[in-house]
Amino acid sequence: MKKLQKLLTLGLAAAGAAVLLTGCGKKALEDSDLEAASWDQITEAARDTTVTFYGWGGDENRNNWLNTTVADHVKENYGITLEVVGMDINDILTKLSGEKQAGSEKGSIDMIWINGENFYSAKDNGLLYGPFTHKLPNMEAYVDLEDPETLNDFCMPIEGYEAPYAKAQMVLYADTAVTPELPENAAEFMEFCKKYPGKVTYPALPDFTGSAFVRCLIYETCGWEQFQDMEADYDTVKTAIEPALSYLRELNPYLWNQGKTFPDSSTTVDAMFADGELVLDMSYGPFSVASGIEEGIYTDTTQTFVFDNGTIGNTNYMGIAFNSPNKAGAMVVINAILSGEIQLTQYAQLKELPVVDQDKLSAEEKAAFDAVELGQGILTQAELLSHRLPEMPASLVPVIEEIWLNEVVGK
Repeated sequence: MKKLQKLLTLGLAAAGAAVLLTGCGKKALEDSDLEAASWDQITEAARDTTVTFYGWGGDENRNNWLNTTVADHVKENYGITLEVVGMDINDILTKLSGEKQAGSEKGSIDMIWINGENFYSAKDNGLLYGPFTHKLPNMEAYVDLEDPETLNDFCMPIEGYEAPYAKAQMVLYADTAVTPELPENAAEFMEFCKKYPGKVTYPALPDFTGSAFVRCLIYETCGWEQFQDMEADYDTVKTAIEPALSYLRELNPYLWNQGKTFPDSSTTVDAMFADGELVLDMSYGPFSVASGIEEGIYTDTTQTFVFDNGTIGNTNYMGIAFNSPNKAGAMVVINAILSGEIQLTQYAQLKELPVVDQDKLSAEEKAAFDAVELGQGILTQAELLSHRLPEMPASLVPVIEEIWLNEVVGK
């Protein structure tokens, strides 16, 4: 009887705690007091809920990773059901903007895959919830909080409105059995294109990869420092990049279709390279060649390279919608993705540069990362990071894209 009374007492105490957490916690966490909640309260409020993650759905490998590895992890540890929704970022922001204008306090989007000019626009227009990253234990445990890419996204202060997801860096690649020489700078790239006329091109801007490649050539010909605080004024930017515009116009006659037109997307350029129509390709995925070789798309002699002066690298991030119906759940999932365990699976399964600070990893975690076999035809993490250049302000990107359209295409 005493044992039964003790169990009943414990059960009532547990139920009372649950009521306190649910009644005081969940309601409060959904309203204005989320900031005051402890991480335990946030975790409890998130338990057994559903979290939606909206973002570009064109990467099947990433989709599979999210729907299995990540979803299984948050289900097992927190009872969270993760629903991954593929949607173009422009459509996501349009949806949120419409809800903002309509005064919708509870939407359907929790997490968002975002960065760059889209983050700039979303944050500027109040479409994101924050700051929230200071609440995440794994930010402190695994992320370099002083890293410029933790503090700024395309030179825009993040201020806790997004958490790092994965790192990207512009790389070039070619089949060394076809083109043994790999250009190390803009001058050599020009000579390379002259040697293989009509066999090199890049995606038409504003394609993400094409735009980044043009910015790399701008850095090559104009330097990068002056752009870090430049005003997003058409004439100012045009004057600053004039050497690059001259270079790009000079390059045109040697490109595919003589630079009169450019392929519509990086996907198209990838297919042209794989079919042998082009002898050079580019990607923001630094280990994409290894995946291509593994899948039989590229030859074993395909090799990744970067310019000696470096190439642009950036980080993509996870944000939370301003009217997310489950901000606590979103924070718990984001925190899980920042863990060494999940970042390791992203590195191993997707061959993506991790966002963890190597100095914060345990010896065991470091050994696990070092043991990952990334495949053939790639540069090491150390080689990439030592040739990594910062992005320019997001506000400059559409200005450069407009100038390119007016001053380069068909010129």
